[in-house]
Amino acid sequence: MATAQAKAGRREWIGLAVLVMVTLIISMDMTVLSYALPFITADLEPTSSQLLWITDVYAFVLAGLLIPMGTLGDRIGRRRLLMIGAAVFGVASVATALSNSPGMLIGTRAVMGAAGATLMPSTMSLIRNMFHDENERRAAIGLWAAGFSAGGVIGLVAGGALLQYFSWGTVFEINVPIMLLLLILAPLLLPEFRNAAAGRLDLISTVLAFVAVLPMIWGIKQFAEDGVDWPPVAGVVGGLVFLAVFVLRQRRLADPVIDVRLFRAPAFSAAVVMNVLANFALVGFMFFISQYLQLVLGLRPFSAGLWSLPAAGAAGVGAAVLAPMLAQRFRRAYVAAGGLLVGAAGCLVLAQVGDESGLALVVVGQALMTGGIAMVLTLSAELIVSTAPPERAGAAAGLSETGSQFGAALGVAILGSIGTFVYRRQLSGDAPDGVPADSWATARETLGGAVQESRTLSATAADTLVTLARAAFATELRAAALASAGILVVTAVLAAVLLRNVGASVPGQGPADGPTDSTAIPADAPGAPAGHVDPERTVDPMSSGAGVEDADRGDTDPGPVVRIGPESTGQPVRPAHPVA
Repeated sequence: MATAQAKAGRREWIGLAVLVMVTLIISMDMTVLSYALPFITADLEPTSSQLLWITDVYAFVLAGLLIPMGTLGDRIGRRRLLMIGAAVFGVASVATALSNSPGMLIGTRAVMGAAGATLMPSTMSLIRNMFHDENERRAAIGLWAAGFSAGGVIGLVAGGALLQYFSWGTVFEINVPIMLLLLILAPLLLPEFRNAAAGRLDLISTVLAFVAVLPMIWGIKQFAEDGVDWPPVAGVVGGLVFLAVFVLRQRRLADPVIDVRLFRAPAFSAAVVMNVLANFALVGFMFFISQYLQLVLGLRPFSAGLWSLPAAGAAGVGAAVLAPMLAQRFRRAYVAAGGLLVGAAGCLVLAQVGDESGLALVVVGQALMTGGIAMVLTLSAELIVSTAPPERAGAAAGLSETGSQFGAALGVAILGSIGTFVYRRQLSGDAPDGVPADSWATARETLGGAVQESRTLSATAADTLVTLARAAFATELRAAALASAGILVVTAVLAAVLLRNVGASVPGQGPADGPTDSTAIPADAPGAPAGHVDPERTVDPMSSGAGVEDADRGDTDPGPVVRIGPESTGQPVRPAHPVA
């Protein structure tokens, strides 16, 4: 069984509150821009291409730099990188709010994305250093995940409220007080951790990680917006080629950015798969919810955001309460599969909405979906961080967040493509009486286009056009809900199979998870205390037998240990980690 660990104190829990606020702000910045776009368009008059980059550059840069920044934090210090990122994020937020041209806005949003990439892995990996007790760590990661899940919805509500009374720049200025608070409290509440035994950061690997992730996510998003064309295909293919080169390089380096051998661990690989597919369904389907509330049911942005708050509350309960509580009593496979099936049930509720009514179904279905998926995201984040060696927790956290971005981009692209096909199929045929052919062609592209075109028509023709478009979009939403339910059911089966040998605990965590100030001491390094045994490196937490409990829930058998790296020669070596 897992060794009893030291309990966290008041300082650690207050520090966690600061980290949750940071994740909340980062998540808010992914959605808060959506309501500000009409105001930005009127003020700065960007071209269609510039508007696309204003919308996407933050997420592109964020996704491309998550893994390199996580690795950098392991080397220079996770708290130090967090504070550097907070300062840059705050300054870039002010510059974004003061932007007076599309080019300036694109540039400042890119800087915000780069700073956000330093914050996300640092917050998750610092939790590993602050909470050594397994149950407390799981609860802390649950609160962290709840903050991230709720941030997207809160961003919609806050953005809608601010834009009713202030200029569009205020949606970015709200970041500044949180970043200032972080800079003040971080040295007082957060521990420092860096792996002093790590080698130099491999700049070639850093570049390869960026050029592998960014073009793939760009290409996937372009598929959703423009369909299959050679530029997005080239982006995805090029990204895959660079990814292959990146993986080959990591296998040959003595101190890689990401040790790809971690994927040999069933718990680690299963967690990454769950993370990608859960975000696929969650983020991909949220694209339909906001349009349904505003364009089909006719709610104002602020009201639509308020009706999404129950979903944010359900995400908080699922991530911070249910996942930690159930994971203490049941195997990860059961908890993860159960959460995914709850999410699938929510999708089936959403598949019942109509084109004239359905608010109650949306509220209930969205709450079930987000609550169930939030449980899974908590478990996947905990497994990824807990099974990776402590000196690589930052890189593992970056990989986790990169998987989230991939899943989100794939969800928007694939579910969006399915929805577009269904929508256009519903509106096939000739234009109805009174509706010009040009207006009908525009209406067949998007529901937003149909609503816009209806304002140029007579009352009768406008009513006909909007009614048909809303009915088609409701059918589109139902199809996407069924597709999301199918994805979640498949993911539940995968979770049940891949995690079947992972018990209710992850054994092998050392009492302190490694020193929290400078480095982790290898067990065989000179100067290690006599009889010193580092549990992190002598018990294999990632083997297929990790956490397997016998029939009477007795002791576990972690199985044989296989070390990576050279045998001890009496000389200092970089810490190795066990891989099954």
